[in-house]
Amino acid sequence: MSAAAEELPVGIAGAGPIGLITALGLVRYGVPVVIFEEDDRLSLDTKAGTILTRTLEVLHRYGALTPVLNASLRIDEIGDIDRETNRAARSVLTGALTEDTRFPFVINIPQNDLEPVLRDTLEALAPGALRLSRRVERFTQFEDRVEVEVAGPGGPETVAVRYLLGCDGGRSRVRDEIGVTVEGHTLPDRYSLVDMRADLDVEHPRDYPYLAYFGDPSEWMILVRQPHCWRFLFPLAGDRDVPSADELAEKAKRFIGDVGEVEVLGSNVYTVHHRVANRWREGRVFLMGDAAHLITPMWALGLNTGVLDASNLPWRLAWVLRGWAAPALLDGYESEQAPVAIQGSGEMAEAARAYMSRQSGGVAAMGDGNWGNAFTRALLSVSLDVDGSGDWSMVRSGSEPDRVRTGDRAPDLPLFGPDGTVHLHDLAADAFVALYFTDTRRRPAIPAQDSPALRHFAVSRWDAPHDSGLRDRALFDPAERVRRRFGVEADTLVLLRPDAHVAAIEQYDPGAQGDRAAALYEQITGQAPPRA
Repeated sequence: MSAAAEELPVGIAGAGPIGLITALGLVRYGVPVVIFEEDDRLSLDTKAGTILTRTLEVLHRYGALTPVLNASLRIDEIGDIDRETNRAARSVLTGALTEDTRFPFVINIPQNDLEPVLRDTLEALAPGALRLSRRVERFTQFEDRVEVEVAGPGGPETVAVRYLLGCDGGRSRVRDEIGVTVEGHTLPDRYSLVDMRADLDVEHPRDYPYLAYFGDPSEWMILVRQPHCWRFLFPLAGDRDVPSADELAEKAKRFIGDVGEVEVLGSNVYTVHHRVANRWREGRVFLMGDAAHLITPMWALGLNTGVLDASNLPWRLAWVLRGWAAPALLDGYESEQAPVAIQGSGEMAEAARAYMSRQSGGVAAMGDGNWGNAFTRALLSVSLDVDGSGDWSMVRSGSEPDRVRTGDRAPDLPLFGPDGTVHLHDLAADAFVALYFTDTRRRPAIPAQDSPALRHFAVSRWDAPHDSGLRDRALFDPAERVRRRFGVEADTLVLLRPDAHVAAIEQYDPGAQGDRAAALYEQITGQAPPRA
């Protein structure tokens, strides 16, 4: 890479939620960005409204969670209601996730409220990175850069970027330019969404969970309590005309009963797809979010699956651009995320739609225990194929947390270091982290903290004595809470990636010299960890 190319930003086409979150991630890793958005403003459309727990964790890592929470409504119950009886069938209680995450809830926030919050956060961190009224027309790739031809209010211009990320939606121009096709199908039904102001809390209390799915063979509905209104979502037969505001209001009342005056604030009818790009990369150009996969937005799997892309790719780009990894590290983005989108979120969304219609084929969409259902519905269950073995998953079952496996997202629990409490996800936010579950009383061999890319910590229920030589790399684990949640034996090495997924789990000899974690790091990144 030339010296000039090293100074170039990463280019992002599209300023929807995935483009903005990806930009926030890159900026948090110290990578400059520029976003090209063809419209002169952010979207005003009424669409996606529920953010799942895994997305909250990504927003926290990227420094954007607090303003998003301030603009949202937090929810700890996902209702599953049988419309015929109006009784709860099998609601999901996210409070069961307290041993897994700091955020044992989901949130409701309309996308047209979410995007301005993300924009403002990005502007504070990277002023001027978002460029509105800039349409990507075409681009040319070179060995060390991409030259993007952009149409703007001042006429055409050419902008050089290090990589170009296509976050420009289902009709992606970036995707078309690299000759990628999408495979899949469009559903015959459309979805009708309406935001209404109605009193379901005081004068006409309904006691529905603030996120409730009403299942019914003939007509299902999703009810969402947004911060300032209620949202209703219905299926709409493909041959039906778009309902009027009055028709939508009456349709809602068929589910919730007579609740007096209602006011329709906005509505949207959209086509539903299950389509995935046949490849997600061409050289220095990557596809993300809807540009790579259009997923039926059931159970909030549309936008939130895109955020999984925004969690996976930025740290890889940062590692390559810092010189901490070989370019081949970028190959793992598609190989890990494509199965999750195609066989994972896509098939789960289709099963959820069948479950809402009370079809027998949708039974597998709900498991046999609240913890497993909550873990799955919150997207904490996503286990990536980190070693190319083909082992990945999207679903967990059972009533109690089970052991952590390679590829899983690590539980985000607290440990205690010399400077106070630290959570696992914060520990790994900008480095690989090797956790050595061991007994610090026996003075285990723990490699020195000599690399910004790989950190080492002994984790023990015995606080490291001040004369042990381990105080700078020891974490106190009272009652072995973290070790027990991981489900590992004593003297086990667990390697975490910067996206908080587990890269490796193996037995560890506390008396052995050498640096096994550094060897694992080199296997993953193609380079030895840099030394401080």
